[in-house]
Amino acid sequence: GRITEMKTGEGKTLMCVAAVYLNSLSGKGVHIVTVNDYLAERDAAWMRPVYGLLGQTVGTILSNMDNDARRAAYACDITYGTNNEFGFDYLRDNMVVDLSNKVQRGFNFCVVDEIDSILIDEARTPLIISGAGEDDTYKYHEVDKYVKELTEVPKDPKTGDYPDEVQMTPEERAALPGDYTLDEKSKRVSFTDKGMNHIDAILHQHNLIPAGTTVFDSENFEFVHYFTQALRAHTLYHIEVDYLVKDGQVLIVDEFTGRVLEGRRYGDGLHQAIEAKEHLRIAQRNRTMATITFQNFFRMYTKLSGMTGTAATEAIEFNKIYKLDVVAIPTNRPVARKDENDEVYLNESDKWEAICKEIQAAREKGQPVLVGTISVEKSERLSALLTKKGIRHEVLNAKNHAREAAIIAEAGAKGAVTIATNMAGRGTDIKLGGNPEMRARKRAGTEATKEQYAAALDIEKEQWKKDYDEVRNLGGLYVIGSERHESRRIDNQLRGRSGRQGDPGRSKFYISMDDDLMRLFGGERMKNIMTRIGMQPGEPIDHPMLNRGIERAQHKVEERNFEIRKHLLDYDDVLNEQRSVIYEQRDAILADNDLSGRVFNNAKDFLTDLFAQYGKKGNEKEIGEEIKNVFG
Repeated sequence: GRITEMKTGEGKTLMCVAAVYLNSLSGKGVHIVTVNDYLAERDAAWMRPVYGLLGQTVGTILSNMDNDARRAAYACDITYGTNNEFGFDYLRDNMVVDLSNKVQRGFNFCVVDEIDSILIDEARTPLIISGAGEDDTYKYHEVDKYVKELTEVPKDPKTGDYPDEVQMTPEERAALPGDYTLDEKSKRVSFTDKGMNHIDAILHQHNLIPAGTTVFDSENFEFVHYFTQALRAHTLYHIEVDYLVKDGQVLIVDEFTGRVLEGRRYGDGLHQAIEAKEHLRIAQRNRTMATITFQNFFRMYTKLSGMTGTAATEAIEFNKIYKLDVVAIPTNRPVARKDENDEVYLNESDKWEAICKEIQAAREKGQPVLVGTISVEKSERLSALLTKKGIRHEVLNAKNHAREAAIIAEAGAKGAVTIATNMAGRGTDIKLGGNPEMRARKRAGTEATKEQYAAALDIEKEQWKKDYDEVRNLGGLYVIGSERHESRRIDNQLRGRSGRQGDPGRSKFYISMDDDLMRLFGGERMKNIMTRIGMQPGEPIDHPMLNRGIERAQHKVEERNFEIRKHLLDYDDVLNEQRSVIYEQRDAILADNDLSGRVFNNAKDFLTDLFAQYGKKGNEKEIGEEIKNVFG
């Protein structure tokens, strides 16, 4: 019932076998949770022969499975799957009208792989099952046509801040130019008094509200919500950063893993606003039918444990919310990776130019390079720059995740250049010199027999040993971070791709003052430091004061995100008590073969309360009306 912190390549997948086998002997089932379908399927396939020799069955839950396949997988001694699939199956099970349609069988022991990603990063987003709600799609279309007429309040060029309306007189506020302000940190918008009046004028001009009424009237005030979401869609949510558009659908990209969140939609009308912005068919707004946070879902297990390469930074939160202690496991061999100081530039274009030069230099000597980017847009921007310079490379992002295994397999080969979003940060083991197993499969062909594959593998392993030694002597894998993530753990995950099992390696982050983290959280303090140091455009700097400033910015974000998770849990704790009672009663009703006794007792309780309420003589008519309303 603890969390083990083990570095990349130290054998987390193998290590959990003993604990999983021991806990599976109770016959109550063990769940192994991973961050995506690819890892769930891969790890289950790897470990199935081991568990099979020990007499235990292994199942896998994948997003495309039907209920019968899910039920069979949950009936196994050990079940692999993602946090989303386990959570949604729980919610769906509590919506069935026949107990035989349930797929899960309780919550005994759970091992969460990459536990910090699932219990910390994803804990800000609750799991929600929705049904069709009010059809107001035409309003999103109408508002999207006119939202660009609104203008942002100008910022002070010296401080980069908006004017302080609290300190202004009513006259000064009325004279303030602009209709809205943005908070990029929390992705919120606020309308000024002038902005509200402008919205009212737009609605009247286009006959969206009746004459003689205003946007401030209760029947029209919902339009403020539509304008708010339209404005957020246009100013705070960006294609190929926050989402992709594919086959006429808006697909959310996970900011922590860089993967598409299949089946997820933004709530509160934001998804519809983005669909209107991208000129797609707008789906009807949903209403919530069932919801639970990951915190409360995982606290249902009798015993919870986990593993990750980066847990120490969040040890306090793990203990406070999940009552889990973190145990750091020393590496088998000393870490030989060299983590260099960040290189900071004044603007983004200088930073990208420096990264390209560094990649070119590493490639010329044959050292493999992995470049981490924080979005699809940034990965494609760097790809375009490298293509222009004639540097061959591979790109791994949410658009081409189908080739993930093939790209990762060769990321450690001599001279390889791989650009990746956060997808390459977790569950991926990059071997120096390339991957002999993948090469053997390619050499043997898809129709190969076991003997043919074994022969091909022997050839590839011999070649790989030479390639491995060569790449090792070149300095190992060079990891370049193109931007600091708001979480230190994500940065550490990227660094951890290099230097596995005592291999040599190198890591370095390139930062510009235009990066989101620096712009939003570094503030004027960082810019003042740069000015004092006397920094010029195109000139890099790696001053300890800047590194401390970057760490402070990351601390700020981590503290803010912790508060969000804490408040979400506080709200859900109240709902959780109600949810538990309702679900228990629901199961009891579904399991009851004869409901007459239960109905009789409920009717008796109702009538007792009714007579207590209308106990005085002369209330017979009211009592009769109430009984008629309830029982018909």
